[in-house]
Amino acid sequence: MNFIKFLGTAGARIVVTKQLRASGGIWLNLDGTNILIDPGPGTLVKCMSSKPKLDPLHLDGIILTHKHLDHSNDINIMIEAMTEGGFKKRGKVFVPSDALNEDPIILKYVRSYVEKIEILKEGGEYFIGNIKFTTPVKHIHPVETYGLIFSGTKDRISLISDTLYFEGLENYYKGEILILNTVRLEPKVNLKYDIQHLTIPDAKKIISHIKPKLAILTHFGMTLLRAKPWEVAQKLSSELGIKVISANDGMQINLSEF
Repeated sequence: MNFIKFLGTAGARIVVTKQLRASGGIWLNLDGTNILIDPGPGTLVKCMSSKPKLDPLHLDGIILTHKHLDHSNDINIMIEAMTEGGFKKRGKVFVPSDALNEDPIILKYVRSYVEKIEILKEGGEYFIGNIKFTTPVKHIHPVETYGLIFSGTKDRISLISDTLYFEGLENYYKGEILILNTVRLEPKVNLKYDIQHLTIPDAKKIISHIKPKLAILTHFGMTLLRAKPWEVAQKLSSELGIKVISANDGMQINLSEF
């Protein structure tokens, strides 16, 4: 059964550090291939407590969209879990170059545990198990960041990871199912620093252009949690005439339904 399971839906530092939402990333099962995306703090615990349990030994690979801790904190322990502590050399890991070269997030001793580590780049095309995925465009974020498009035999799933909105972003991520990391309710002005994350007005523009069968909001910051993201999603659905939902910790989407 093809599915997407949200092991966490936290975005922004306060939500993650207070664990107001879990931060375990996303487990994707597509055409018999198991991929873990952005294993943030608590991923291993969430895998083992999932019902049914998600066994890391069944993983074919791990992808980091970028190296910020809310996306990468558990990458090393998940590599160990995927490879039985390094005793079974298996799996692929896909990361931006700065996750290895500049202030690296993956420890050197675990790098030899996996079959291969591949570097993500703009316009890249990659293969893992039975599926292909691409990284169509580099995002605007403080570290090197990419979104993902997964192509299976029947399903095309797009994930827009952390980014400041830029003109034409929506043209890169067409698919039947669209996942958006939407941290903020509204744009924040007069800050001493940029909040390089999508807002609900950004999400509305993107969803209305792509017109997916299903749009899923996730990776929530405090302003969205206070606004009740399920109500925000319901309002977007009504306004756009497109099914929009907000992800919950532990929520599973069975792709056969779409």
